[in-house]
Amino acid sequence: QDPLVESGGGLVQPGGSLRLSCTDPTPGVASKWCGMDWYRQTAGKAREWVSSISKDDKTYYRDALKGRFSISKDEVNDTVYLQINSAKPEDTAIYFCKVPSQYSDTTCQLRLNVWGQGAHVTVSS
Repeated sequence: QDPLVESGGGLVQPGGSLRLSCTDPTPGVASKWCGMDWYRQTAGKAREWVSSISKDDKTYYRDALKGRFSISKDEVNDTVYLQINSAKPEDTAIYFCKVPSQYSDTTCQLRLNVWGQGAHVTVSS
């Protein structure tokens, strides 16, 4: 299956901000029907959940990231965003988006096990 596409990664200084984007090749999956999760992974560590947005715009965050990370979606551009503010070196990771498993719609179920290449974020001075 065609992978999700994450973008917007790069180098940011500590305290800076960055906005990551996530799109799914199936129209409507990212911003309308399926919600979206963000994960991140650093070398040698398991992938960890970062944030989620539901189909009806409810948002959820990893406790340690609340107040600095913000998830949103744009139906016009069919994109889900992850805003990282007050970036810290420990935010350095590859960030992935993934369709969550909570919706039974066939369209969503078909995308459950699809990952993208991720967006590389480096927080360093």
